[in-house]
Amino acid sequence: MQTNPISFGGRLKRYRWLLLAMLTLTAGIAGVEHFKNKEKTQPENNLLTVTIGDLEEAVTAQGKLEPKEYVEVGAQVTGQLQKLYVDIGDEVTAGQLLVEIDPRVYAARVQADEANIKNLRAQLSGQQANVVFARQLFERNRKLMDSKGVSEQDYQNSEFNYKKAVATAEANQAQIEQVQSTLSGDRTNLGYTKIFAPMDGTVVSRSARLGQTLNANQTTPMILQLAKLDAMTVRAQVAEADVMRLKPDMPVYFTTLGSGERRWHGSVRQILPSPEVVNNVVLYNVLVDVENRDRQLMSGMSTQMFFVLGTAKQVKLLPTAALGLRHPEADNEQGKGFMVKAANADGSEDKIVHIGLQTRRFAEVRDGLEDGAKVFAMLRKNDTGNGKKKDKGYPMRGVPRL
Repeated sequence: MQTNPISFGGRLKRYRWLLLAMLTLTAGIAGVEHFKNKEKTQPENNLLTVTIGDLEEAVTAQGKLEPKEYVEVGAQVTGQLQKLYVDIGDEVTAGQLLVEIDPRVYAARVQADEANIKNLRAQLSGQQANVVFARQLFERNRKLMDSKGVSEQDYQNSEFNYKKAVATAEANQAQIEQVQSTLSGDRTNLGYTKIFAPMDGTVVSRSARLGQTLNANQTTPMILQLAKLDAMTVRAQVAEADVMRLKPDMPVYFTTLGSGERRWHGSVRQILPSPEVVNNVVLYNVLVDVENRDRQLMSGMSTQMFFVLGTAKQVKLLPTAALGLRHPEADNEQGKGFMVKAANADGSEDKIVHIGLQTRRFAEVRDGLEDGAKVFAMLRKNDTGNGKKKDKGYPMRGVPRL
């Protein structure tokens, strides 16, 4: 039997269109089912759970370490540095001789002053003899004057010479006192050529060299620095937005770059009132004291500071992403009021919860939710709900940025 080619081609064309229609229908049904499943599973991806844990609210800042007690030892007189008895890292005690400056110029001044005083004292002794002689002559003439045994002019001359002798002796005494004052100053300067340690400590720096000429006429040249390294101070720079939350005696801990997991603990000693402006950012210096008996902390180290505002142990914790609008009218002794969307059998319900401590990641739930409760995350305007974010958008009011 011979097959009609036209009839066979038409049937093949009809089967091809039928097959295409069936594939299209199948793809449509699969797409609908996919979106239905996505609608059902999507809310589950946004569910957050209330858990039990510890929470700490703190203000963070950067800081620099410096010795709590230190002194810069400088030269008070000009001269050549002759002897230097200590080096960097040496331990010294109060009163220990550290430095000697060439004393010859100041020793010569002292000798000259002492010689000048000897000369003036000799002059004073001679003048005091003149005073005694002038007084005797004046008293004798006064007695003779009563009996007219001496002229009135001789009597007046003797009185003048006596008073003049007394005045000259007083002037000599004043000159001696003046030179003695100069001698005292020169002796003090001579004493300054030997520099002693003003306190116990460690030599942490030395800026002068043996044989160097120190000029103390304009500014005091710094020779070395002593510091007590058993106690350190951290100078932390806190932003103006956070400094009002700090107060003296607040507990603080910090870490350093090389400390690993170790933390150093201290407390706020002082908040300096004068700010520093760095790149148009207002920063306040906060001083924190810490013990350093093992000498692990060194001057100039960078620190990461944590000023502890509050801690809570084994409390209910809720991710901050679940916090919705802030409701100040709902605030009470339990804490601040926030709106959350709690999950239930019917879907979800809006509830007011009271929050205590709060960080960027978690908030302490004091009222409104139980441990294990499920809460929907509050989607941000730049969150599409499928793990992808839009290029632009802002978080909802009351929800902190993560």
